[in-house]
Amino acid sequence: MKILRNTNFLIMVMVGLFLLPTINGFAGNEARSGQAGATELLINPWARSSGWGGANSASVHGLESMFLNVAGIAFTQKTELLFANTNYLQGSGIRINAFGFSQKVGESGAIGIGIMSMNFGEIPITTTSQPEGGIGTYSPSFMNFGISYAKTFSNSIYAGMTLKVISESIADVGAGGVCLDAGIQYVTGLGRDNNGKKITDNLKFGISLKNVGPPMNFSGDGLSFKTYGPGTTSYTMTVEQRADVFELPSLVNIGVTYDVKLATDHKLSIAGNFSSNSYTKDQYVLGMEYAFKSYLMLRGGFIYEDGIFDSAIRTTAFTGPVAGITVELPLGGGKTFGVDYCYRATNPFSGCHTFGARISL
Repeated sequence: MKILRNTNFLIMVMVGLFLLPTINGFAGNEARSGQAGATELLINPWARSSGWGGANSASVHGLESMFLNVAGIAFTQKTELLFANTNYLQGSGIRINAFGFSQKVGESGAIGIGIMSMNFGEIPITTTSQPEGGIGTYSPSFMNFGISYAKTFSNSIYAGMTLKVISESIADVGAGGVCLDAGIQYVTGLGRDNNGKKITDNLKFGISLKNVGPPMNFSGDGLSFKTYGPGTTSYTMTVEQRADVFELPSLVNIGVTYDVKLATDHKLSIAGNFSSNSYTKDQYVLGMEYAFKSYLMLRGGFIYEDGIFDSAIRTTAFTGPVAGITVELPLGGGKTFGVDYCYRATNPFSGCHTFGARISL
């Protein structure tokens, strides 16, 4: 067992060294933020992991792993269904709905499917000739669809990949694309139980690469207009404008989690995560979660990036603090039903409120 764990650790170190050049290439550069699009890929639609800011990328399990570190889907016990609704930047009228399920496949594999959509409400149509509107409304549609597969390679190594399809559109203009996520979680097995005998899995590491894919661009009738033919006013012609391409907001997550057993039924988890963003500022996240068995979980955290404390130079609406709670009820036969809530502080607007429901079968 000791040899196996040492081998697993060596594999993890080698993977980390392989990704180091990628991480350096992904160093945060806020000056390039205008070159990236599809930034909804950076929004976590799930309540539990959002409740401590995504600090738990090394230990996240189940369907929520599709956002932070897809390797965590490998921990799916049987079947999991998850729903979430987010009042995003309360007061802006934006809502996010998410649904997904994960299913154990075979002895060591698991698959997951997730859908996230953003609703911006009805926006008045305006033109240069009618800037006040009054000619109808339109509603943008942003949707991401992902399918994941994760596998348990040993009692320490878990890895997975996600293929995501991205769609952004209004009535006459749209863009579509695809991207890949990949992640690894490593459970060290360090530590012992209260009797000083049994090895427990207290310390966990994780690394994930997200939103890697080809550039996207918009196209459609909305980018065309009518004009007179060259050198004449006797006839008109339709001219199509070509939109420039934009990059996807790729990033690397590196996380660590340590579990502290306070008593027989009480556990405290301390986690940290570093996000190296290719087109925005890098982020550092610290979070903690207290759990009473699997019935009650309280969590909180702080997301830091450069300039977060100065409203004059802050480039995000989020101010750092996050908090959440989970109540999970047993239904018998190993089935459970859980309710999640998360709050993320913002300025301006009145924060982000996410409610979730989880069924484990």
